[in-house]
Amino acid sequence: MKSAGIVVEYNPFHNGHLYHIMQTKHVTGAEVLIAVMSGHFLQRGEPALLSKWARAKMALHSGVDLVVELPYYFATQKAETFAFGAIALLHELGVDSFCFGSESGDIKTFEKTAILLEEKNEWIQKEIQKWVKTGISYPKAQSLAMKNVLENISVLDISKPNNILGLQYIKARNRLSSPMKTFTIPRKGAGYHDKKPNHSIASATGIRHSIFHQTGVRLDRVKPYVPDTTFTELKNYLSFFGVLHHWELYWPYLQYQLLSAKPEELHTIYEVEEGIEYRLIEAAHQSTSFQHFMESVKTKRYTWTRLQRMCVHILTNTSKEQMAAESQYPSYIRLLGMTSKGREYLSNVKKTLQLPLIAKASVYRNLLTADRKATNIYALGLPSNKRSELLNSDLLLSPVIIP
Repeated sequence: MKSAGIVVEYNPFHNGHLYHIMQTKHVTGAEVLIAVMSGHFLQRGEPALLSKWARAKMALHSGVDLVVELPYYFATQKAETFAFGAIALLHELGVDSFCFGSESGDIKTFEKTAILLEEKNEWIQKEIQKWVKTGISYPKAQSLAMKNVLENISVLDISKPNNILGLQYIKARNRLSSPMKTFTIPRKGAGYHDKKPNHSIASATGIRHSIFHQTGVRLDRVKPYVPDTTFTELKNYLSFFGVLHHWELYWPYLQYQLLSAKPEELHTIYEVEEGIEYRLIEAAHQSTSFQHFMESVKTKRYTWTRLQRMCVHILTNTSKEQMAAESQYPSYIRLLGMTSKGREYLSNVKKTLQLPLIAKASVYRNLLTADRKATNIYALGLPSNKRSELLNSDLLLSPVIIP
C-alpha cells in the first residue's frame, strides 16, 4: 500500500489544505495519506481554534486516512524541532514519501540549500550570532547570515514561512537518513499571513481574522473558503461549546501565572531568557488583555511568535529541563483518527513499529503527561459548564473513526 505523509495544523482546514491533499496524492501516487497534526497548542504559540478531535474529523472527511498527533514537546517549538518531530513520526510509520507546500515549489532548490547549509554550517552559525548581538530576531539574523555566507549563490528564499518549514523537513529527513522521497507543491492562492482571500482560497490566518469579527464570531464570512465538512464542524463546535478558542480566553490564567511567580521561577520556563521575565511580570501588572500584554512586551529581538510560544510554556509550566529531556526524539505514536484505509495501513505496519502505537491512551497515561496537561489547560478556555467535555479527554476519548 503506497503511502504519503503530510505535516499539518488545520487551524482550521480550508480549501488550500484540500488542494494540498489532492496534489500530494497526485504527485506521490499514494493510496493512503497520513497526517501528523499538532495538538491543542500550535507552532506559532496559539491555542487551536477547535479541539484536535474536531480537526482530525475535518481531515478524515477531506481525504486524509490516518491522523497522528505531534506531541506537545515538538508542536510548540521552533521550526527545526517542530519539523524534526513530525518527520521522525512519518519515518517511524514507514511512510514512502512526504509532500509539503511552499512558496518555492522547486524541490531541487530545497535539496541544494540543505546541502550548502550543512557544508557551511559553522560559518553561518558565527554570522547568526554576530547579527543576534545587534538586537534583531533570530529568524532575521539567520536570513542575513545565509545571504552573507552564500552570496552570489542561488538558494532558497527563507524569508517565506512555508519555505522555512520545508527546508527544515529536508534537513530532518537527511538527519534521520530516511529513504522517504520528498515532494513540494507551490502554495496556491493567499499567502501564509494574508488576511484577504484569493478567489476561493484564503489562508488560515485570514480565515481566523474573518471569524473573529468586531461584531462577534461570524462563520458566514468564511463559508466560501472552506469545505462543507469544515463549515459544518465549525458550526457544530461553536453551537455546542459556545466559543472558538483564541488567546484572550486564556489571558486570566496567563496573567495569574505571571503575577504569582517569582522572576527566578519564571526563568526556569522554556524560552524565558535574557531577563525577559522581569519585562513579562511588569507588563502583566499593567495589561488588561492578551493583545495589550503582547504589545507591551514585543521588542525587535523577540518576534510575536516566539513570545506566544513563551506564553504557552508559562501557561503549561513547561521547564527548560523538561523540554531538553523530551524533545530529542518522539517516544510514541498517538492515533487521533483513521478511515478504513488508514486502519488497513496500520494493520500492515504495526508489527514493525519501533515506538508504542497509542489508541487507548489510559494504558500509556505516563507517556502522555505533557499532552494531557495541554488538553486540560486548553479546556479552561471553554465556558465552565462545558469544560468537562474536554477535561481528561486524552484518557476518555477514542480515535475518530470514519468508514
